[in-house]
Amino acid sequence: MGNSIFANCCRHVTDLIFQTHSFNSAERAPLLPKSPISCTASPDVSLPVQMKLDVSEACKCLPLYPDIILSNASNESLQKWPEYVQGLPKEKGSEETMKACENSCSKLSVAVASLIKQTEASSALAVLPGDLEKGSATQLNHSQSLEACQNCGKLEANGLDSKSFNQEEPVVPADKRAAAHRMPIVDWQQNRDISERGKASNLELSLADPGVQLKHKTYASNLGSCEAAETPESNHSVKAEKSQNIQEMVLSVITDENTHVIQDKSTCYLLTNPAVDLDPDLEVSILPSKQKKRRRKRKLCFLEHPSGMALMNGDGSYEHLKEETRQNGHEEVDPGDDANDQEVIVIQDTGFTVKIYAPGIEPFSLQVSPQEMVQEIHQVLMDREDTCHRTCFSLQLDGNVLDNFAELKTIEGLQEGSVLKVVEEPYTVREARIHVRHIRDLLKSLDPSDAFNGVDCNSLSFLSVFTEGDLGDSGKRKKKGTEMEQIDCTPPEHILPGGKERPLCALQPQNRDWKPLQCLKVLTMSGWNPPPGNRKMHGDLMYLYIITVEDRHVSITASTRGFYLNQSTAYNFNPKPANPSFLSHSLVELLNQISPTFKRNFSALQKKRVQRHPFERIATPFQVYSWTAPQAEHAMDCVRAEDAYTSRLGYEEHIPGQTRDWNEELQTTRELPRKNLPERLLRERAIFKVHSDFTAAATRGAMAVIDGNVMAINPSEETKMQMFIWNNIFFSLGFDVRDHYKDFGGDVAAYVAPTNDLNGVRTYNAVDVEGLYTLGTVVVDYRGYRVTAQSIIPGILEREQEQSVIYGSIDFGKTIVSHPKYLELLEKTSRPLKIQKHKVLNDKNEEVELCSSVECKGIIGNDGRHYILDLLRTFPPDLNFLPVEGEEMPEECKKMGFPKQHRHKLCCLRQELVDAFVEHRYLLFMKLAALQLMQQKASKQENLGVLENGASAENGTVGSEKSESDDGKIEENVAGLDQVKELAETIASDDGTVDPKSREVIQNACKAVGSISDTSFDIRFNPDIFSPGVRFPESSKEEMQDQKQLLKDAAAFLLSCQIPGLVKDCLDHTMLPMDGATLAEAMHQRGINMRYLGKVVDFIAKTPARPQLDHIYKIGISELITRSAKHIFKTYLQGVELSGLSAAISHFLNCFLSSFLNPVAHLPADELVSKKKNKKRKNRNLGNADNTAWASMTPQELWKNICSEAKNYFDFHLECENVDQAAEVCNLQKITLLREISLKTGIQILLKEYNFDNRHKPTFTEEDILNIFPVVKHVNPKASDAFHFFQSGQAKVQQGFLKEGCELINEALNLFNNVYGAMHVEICACLRLLARLNYIMGDYSEALSNQQKAVLMSERVLGIEHPNTIQEYMHLALYCFANSQLSTALNLLYRARYLMLLVFGEDHPEMALLDNNIGLVLHGVMEYDLSLRFLENALAINSKYHGSKSLKVALSHHLVARVYESKAEFRSALQHEKEGYTIYKNQLGEHHEKTKESSEYLKYLTQQAVALQRTMNEIYKNGSNANIMPLKFTAPSMASVLEQLNIINGILFIPLSQKDLENLKAEVQRRQQLQEAVKNSKQLEAEDVVSEEREAEPSIPSAEVPPAQSSA
Repeated sequence: MGNSIFANCCRHVTDLIFQTHSFNSAERAPLLPKSPISCTASPDVSLPVQMKLDVSEACKCLPLYPDIILSNASNESLQKWPEYVQGLPKEKGSEETMKACENSCSKLSVAVASLIKQTEASSALAVLPGDLEKGSATQLNHSQSLEACQNCGKLEANGLDSKSFNQEEPVVPADKRAAAHRMPIVDWQQNRDISERGKASNLELSLADPGVQLKHKTYASNLGSCEAAETPESNHSVKAEKSQNIQEMVLSVITDENTHVIQDKSTCYLLTNPAVDLDPDLEVSILPSKQKKRRRKRKLCFLEHPSGMALMNGDGSYEHLKEETRQNGHEEVDPGDDANDQEVIVIQDTGFTVKIYAPGIEPFSLQVSPQEMVQEIHQVLMDREDTCHRTCFSLQLDGNVLDNFAELKTIEGLQEGSVLKVVEEPYTVREARIHVRHIRDLLKSLDPSDAFNGVDCNSLSFLSVFTEGDLGDSGKRKKKGTEMEQIDCTPPEHILPGGKERPLCALQPQNRDWKPLQCLKVLTMSGWNPPPGNRKMHGDLMYLYIITVEDRHVSITASTRGFYLNQSTAYNFNPKPANPSFLSHSLVELLNQISPTFKRNFSALQKKRVQRHPFERIATPFQVYSWTAPQAEHAMDCVRAEDAYTSRLGYEEHIPGQTRDWNEELQTTRELPRKNLPERLLRERAIFKVHSDFTAAATRGAMAVIDGNVMAINPSEETKMQMFIWNNIFFSLGFDVRDHYKDFGGDVAAYVAPTNDLNGVRTYNAVDVEGLYTLGTVVVDYRGYRVTAQSIIPGILEREQEQSVIYGSIDFGKTIVSHPKYLELLEKTSRPLKIQKHKVLNDKNEEVELCSSVECKGIIGNDGRHYILDLLRTFPPDLNFLPVEGEEMPEECKKMGFPKQHRHKLCCLRQELVDAFVEHRYLLFMKLAALQLMQQKASKQENLGVLENGASAENGTVGSEKSESDDGKIEENVAGLDQVKELAETIASDDGTVDPKSREVIQNACKAVGSISDTSFDIRFNPDIFSPGVRFPESSKEEMQDQKQLLKDAAAFLLSCQIPGLVKDCLDHTMLPMDGATLAEAMHQRGINMRYLGKVVDFIAKTPARPQLDHIYKIGISELITRSAKHIFKTYLQGVELSGLSAAISHFLNCFLSSFLNPVAHLPADELVSKKKNKKRKNRNLGNADNTAWASMTPQELWKNICSEAKNYFDFHLECENVDQAAEVCNLQKITLLREISLKTGIQILLKEYNFDNRHKPTFTEEDILNIFPVVKHVNPKASDAFHFFQSGQAKVQQGFLKEGCELINEALNLFNNVYGAMHVEICACLRLLARLNYIMGDYSEALSNQQKAVLMSERVLGIEHPNTIQEYMHLALYCFANSQLSTALNLLYRARYLMLLVFGEDHPEMALLDNNIGLVLHGVMEYDLSLRFLENALAINSKYHGSKSLKVALSHHLVARVYESKAEFRSALQHEKEGYTIYKNQLGEHHEKTKESSEYLKYLTQQAVALQRTMNEIYKNGSNANIMPLKFTAPSMASVLEQLNIINGILFIPLSQKDLENLKAEVQRRQQLQEAVKNSKQLEAEDVVSEEREAEPSIPSAEVPPAQSSA
């Protein structure tokens, strides 16, 4: 591309992204520098610098889960945008190139455009992206994260300059003036990845001497808890490696001495020391081969939050909730902390090496860290290949046994080079069981059966099948793709464009490692257990029975001294030692001696085990179930059998005190201190760990309850009314017991109440008020029943409910009580949750004050804690589904046919909707007030010209604002809005300095938007409005009217703004759902409940651009059908007894999906009945008559019910009499419907090819149904600090500061690892963004390594065919191609295409991107015909979804033309390039760089075509004597293919000349001066506001309020 493209591109991108594009747009197109000059270099470098532009919009369809997206949760920060933009940090010198880009694209124009445009468009603009939402619909939807997000960018706004510090000394702020709001720097960058990356991409600092003070641009974390910067040392020593800093938390909840035994797969990840960062690679802690690490000194400064920073989890005192001056999350929070008391913890962490002597092997060295516990060395030894068979040993230093839970730094005499001896200890029964369990886990370590069966948090991953091992070794092995001949590019037949076949078997390809090496035929407990008394006294602990591969049957005694052969057989007990007895301390050593095959295969198995990527074997935090599985052989497994038939309730037998007290654990972890970062990390880690354990236990309990394995606490009552207690968890069924929900919809209401309650628990947990406790809550749907699992309030079972409840109502509002302590606690939550404090009348007509809905109950437990439960009406009611007599709904609602009678009266608005609505109202409030102020100002200026002199004291701020806007320094609207904010703050502080007219302006605006306060913007909802049975006192009649109006407005807002907004996002391709789950997530992000799905689909059908929304329409219809089917399936299953389950499910699926017209339910032949009887009772009914109603269902009846369910529930008219009609009319795939219904109901089917279209026999038999899993809903605790780092990193990347962004994201990764362990969907997002940054900065191998982890994690945590996983595969393929691994790149792209065909089908905008990628790679390996098939398909899809005149289509034409050129078919090439040229000319004009490029290419093609024709003519004329000119048929170079791949994937390279650089610098300086001027003029008014705020809140020292925040 020529140099002049820079200016054009800048202009075009800015226009495209900031003016015409929806503000939910993904990547924001900062100009990203490829390799900026190192920080100390002179700014005017004479070399041209190549800049990169990450432009999704200009060239590429946005990814479904783009790396940088805007979160709905940060909506509320809209009003902060102007200051955020104006207050970006300013550095001089070498960073100017970056800043230039950032400035030119995103400064003031954004502020203005966003504020003005978005007020109209109601879809609020977010300041910061929130990629983390992916995978968890509710992830960002908690008010605390909202508040946190609002304050993102504040620190940048503080104008923190660069700091200088010496490596060993405390941090000294460079600028004394701002010292008050500075913070020490945390050097957490002990991450070799960064230093190596820095080196690779030319980004490291130039340092003369590590000891010299270094001026370095540091980045501010929005978190406010710490700032990080690379120390000189970290940049200097690239060899500096990460230490294995994992410290165990000694909390009963987390500590479990034997974690390492039971959870072999999660070795070393369960317990981490949050004070120290964890290697994102995590290999140190798990792979013995990587133990030899170098250590270095580290310095960690942990500090408290400076004031003025709002945090998700706040500071320890939590004062800021009491002293908030914010209005509905729109002004600053005061944490009430004095920021000068920052706590600095310095940790001298010098790693050292110890020598390990273990019996039977060579001594080896091990790197350890002083922070580690002895326990962790145990875990490393139990995972190492050569020591993994030992479990019962102690570590000894100079003959002294080390305490397992001691930190290494506390052990005297332990230093560099110390020798630790592994000493075998005598066994106990417990140790012997642990040993057998561990050996069994080692034998099963490659066996995927646990993942298929959904056990022990195992899940599937298939990446290694397609990459043929670990991509990380690619550097060491010969690079593929250098010799073209090696590559077999032929795609499987079924993934070619236009194919109709959708095979299922390819979903789970057979991994060759899964054919496990058989080490033993049988390992089981002997029938002779337990040892009789006399043998116990000889030291016998238990007996094992083993059959070796050589078919030798042996009995083994586990004794205190180890394992030996005894003389027992299956029928004779003879415990005497055999001769020889082979006494060995470890079972493996014994088996090695008696079975040569065992010895050989066991060692091969362990080699393979340690070679697997750690992410393939670590347990996930929550169980992921697979909806298909191959036919597996059921092998004998003693541990599994023992677990099933003992009272094992978790890991209870390994914990003192047996069963876990879940409530105590859940509440104790919440009470942990949270004053500084290490404390918060420890606390969040503990909370997360207990929640995931509780969820696993609750799920097992709920299944046991439904399967009939738990006795009810009220066994005499009928089944529906029974309640259960198991493992200290209380279980109840989702039925209306004792007519509790009679007025709300009976059983239907009782079924939805638990999910509403869970949403309430999530929300209160996120607000996290100290002193207010919620119950651990998990909702499990299993076999058609809904089970709620809750932790038990201490003492609740001993008293009657009437006595316990001291707040709220137990009878829906008849008797109501209140309590001052509860009011005080709930009032702290009322602002973030937008809940209004209100009075209601009880049955005695007394007024009772509440700060929640009446159903919310407060109970003080025997432990003295204040619990709240029954939070099902935390959010306001949805009036669209709650017709109330005499209430008139707004016009927008009536037009769409609302209000509608729903099945129950518990319909609530989602929290996201409440937040979006309040945001919308806030914009309206600002607009109204600004308008009135402008009018006032205009009239004042006409009357008297005093304002400019600032003579009027009350209006000083107004005057200065006005003079600024007059000078044209900032847009008038922005100024007006700033002024309204200041005015609102001043009025709120109520110091009497505001003139009555200005006060009136605010009052009018408050009244107009429905604020409950008339001096500030504050919108809250009363959750009890329209609640049956709740009465309000006369005195609050007017208030009730306002509240009713607010609810109607919110209901109308959902229909008139949110649904159209969602459809617009889909039309803009900023949201690209691929399946039902991602569509539901997209709806939830906008606050639209699933009951509106019918309306959304209707709205799409009536949209003029309907063809471009075809993919969304298809997903919508498929979701309507499968959700309706799920509702029917739920009641259908309740009538089936256990023995008929597989027959019933296969019959249901046949009726739902098979073309066979009259499937007969194959009632299982009773194997216990004689054959004679069987003949007579061929169509015998199962069990008693009640249980066989399911067998009479027909396809016609089922589809009729589905249509009526769609009409009744979703109000959508579905015309489908059978599945074939549905598939034909709506173009649906039956395999996709099968996947959707299986995921929604928990069915697992056999992996085989199903023929859905056979009209002669049913598709499914009962043998095809393998299992039914629970569908679990639970709370997802968050890592708040890490989340802030992540968002700050994204913000930095958007501004073009790549290196700082990269460092922040790395920091976030460390913190996420600290809180979540190694596996989590948010870590996946982190790794994806990190990989993209590595790629942009030119470090391809690092990008590959990070993206490989992201793919593995996505497969493990989300599922192997989740839309996110498909995205990750595509990114990985790009990085593989850049690393010259062409065949791997193709395999990955083929896999992604197959998954997409299965999940959705071919007709999806994302498929165009995928096909362009495949076509380009095939073009690169000269497979032109194949390449054309994919590229032409992409062209067709792009034309359909983007319109034939879009730039995407032009690019598609160009790609096709290139392939035709390579084939020497110049006529076709010319035809396509002409199409592209026409589009460029019409869209961009003749002088645009793109148009010129296309024109040049056309000329070239014409010349080639003419030359070819001449040659042909010459041949015809002269035959073999022809004088043939050589024609240039060029195979495309890899570089040109990679360039095109970058373009279609949204990464653009722009070469910059020296002149361009100088222009950029001039522009930067101009903008800086402009900002200085603006800032100086604000300085004066800032001081005024500071003094006002000080009067209002004495707790803030004046110096703490930075100028840029004064107007916030």
